[in-house]
Amino acid sequence: MSTIKTNDGTELYYNDWGTGQPVVFSHGWPLSADAFEDQMFFLASRGYRCIGLDRRGHGRSSQPWQGNDLDAYADDLAELVEKLDLKNAIHVGHSTGGGEVARYIGRHGTKRVAKAILIGAIPPLMLKTEANPAGLPMAVFDQLRVGVAVDRSQFFKELSLPFYGYNRPGAKISDGVRESFWLQGMMAGFPASYFCIKAFSETDLTEDLKRFDIPTLVLHGDDDQIVPIADSALLSSKIIKGAKLVVYEGAPHGMCTTLKDRVNAELLAFLKA
Repeated sequence: MSTIKTNDGTELYYNDWGTGQPVVFSHGWPLSADAFEDQMFFLASRGYRCIGLDRRGHGRSSQPWQGNDLDAYADDLAELVEKLDLKNAIHVGHSTGGGEVARYIGRHGTKRVAKAILIGAIPPLMLKTEANPAGLPMAVFDQLRVGVAVDRSQFFKELSLPFYGYNRPGAKISDGVRESFWLQGMMAGFPASYFCIKAFSETDLTEDLKRFDIPTLVLHGDDDQIVPIADSALLSSKIIKGAKLVVYEGAPHGMCTTLKDRVNAELLAFLKA
């Protein structure tokens, strides 16, 4: 297994496929690097080195009680980049992973970064506040915490439906995709499953987005039921200087899976541009 040990002793697992310019993938909650397997295999087959990190507490990484916040996630990503000595890297973040990429750039700059891609990403802020009146109320995130605490196995099974838009009329449901979502969710430790909710909902990434000085692509589905587009991509694409926004009509949160061919082609075109 490919692993690194962070400064606080956390062991992080990562996939490392192919050779060429590095493309680093940061996954969403409660998943693992496997959520990006379609994109990683596609790009690795086309001359890129694809690296997918299992965030601390998720997937095959160890499950520390501490550090389940975006500062630690960003610092872990920085340690991976530095230990592998990645240069001119393209960072791809989905959902919470998009917040991880934003905080990484906010804390560590872009000296090793060539481009960034945010897909269904949480920035700038999901929670409704006085400064962010269009956000989601705290009750929404409290409900997620209750679901994890009461029966997280059943909760993850049910969450897979809106995640992939399988609760929409006429949706073509893949039981295999739902089972993969559940399996990845159950591989996450209980602390990460619970504490990461606060991390992705309450972290204001506005100032981090202002530090982006590299070409950035923002992809989002306008039927995203997990990270509503009005609270995220429509705002972040305006904050990031020169960002390119592409809206997928009718697409769900998990569009890297349900619309993988379109997403893969979009990523490849942006990487080559």
